[in-house]
Amino acid sequence: MELSINVGYFGPHISDDHDLIKKLDDLGFSCIWTAEAYGYDAVTPLSYFSAITDNIQIGSGIMQIPSRTPAMTAMTAITLDKLSKGRFRLGLGVSGPQVVEGWHGQPYSKPLARTREYIKIIREIIKREDKVVFDGDFYNLPYKGPDTLNLGKPLKLIESPLRKDIPIYLAAIGPRNIELSAEIADGWLPFMYSPTKGDKVFQEFLNKGFEKAGDPDKAKEFNIVATVFARLCKEEEVEEYLRPARTTYTLYVGGMGAKDKNFYFNLMCEYGYEEVATKIQNLYLEGKKQEAEELFPEELLKDLTLVGTKEDIEKKLNDWKESNVTELSLSLPIDLPTLEFIKEIN
Repeated sequence: MELSINVGYFGPHISDDHDLIKKLDDLGFSCIWTAEAYGYDAVTPLSYFSAITDNIQIGSGIMQIPSRTPAMTAMTAITLDKLSKGRFRLGLGVSGPQVVEGWHGQPYSKPLARTREYIKIIREIIKREDKVVFDGDFYNLPYKGPDTLNLGKPLKLIESPLRKDIPIYLAAIGPRNIELSAEIADGWLPFMYSPTKGDKVFQEFLNKGFEKAGDPDKAKEFNIVATVFARLCKEEEVEEYLRPARTTYTLYVGGMGAKDKNFYFNLMCEYGYEEVATKIQNLYLEGKKQEAEELFPEELLKDLTLVGTKEDIEKKLNDWKESNVTELSLSLPIDLPTLEFIKEIN
């Protein structure tokens, strides 16, 4: 199983530690992923990481689709790929309506159809075979809106990209989003993936996407990258190091999205925890976040994480290896003894 690192929204917080980033490179981790919400961006830290490393791949996990035009994302992808000498992975996601409409001031309408058009344009730009012309429901190149100056013309990327097959990943958790990922992307970035329960929940939607892709080898080449909290600790420290995961998962189940449109809540129900998930969501939306956290099941919390003693982590890692996940992305906080141990036993 491939192992990577996920620094979440906090890329800049570790950007002054050259030795740490170089150590991750030397340890042989496959990729370092960064994310963005409405704070630090996902792109700038990757430029820095690429400059001080030689082997580790750099991945946006994710860049928000509503925050950039398809052309801008394509330009950014080919720039990072060039700077890193072919080590960039383009991870994309639609984010959520609160951020899209509240922060970026863009409509959160028909995200699947919008994503399909977005990725199609990106691939056409990167291939650089012809001038790009696109007539879609959400994107038009050249622009054809009511306030156009009618001066736009089809353009072609000025320089050839280093690679014309930069891998594209989609972050998704809803059934149709997962299906779309398997159909049009090279990899999938799930969150809250259970190594013991996730395959049964997700495989149906992945298979539908692979079938639509029309490529018999798609399933074999598809990379599923699951982010997981990881910390090697003593038995008496387990609860302390599980706390960040408990807080995060409770936020996602309780308050990530509207009450009737929360895919993480639905996922917890699919895992067999519908009754407690409902209580968590109700408490969270009432502002009783601490009470909601205390209800998050210990069994599920431990299943979703790599937190524990050496024996605990070794057993859990075996569960992950038996799942459909092909790459584990170990999440903050970065702890070298933990990373070294997991790398050793992998």
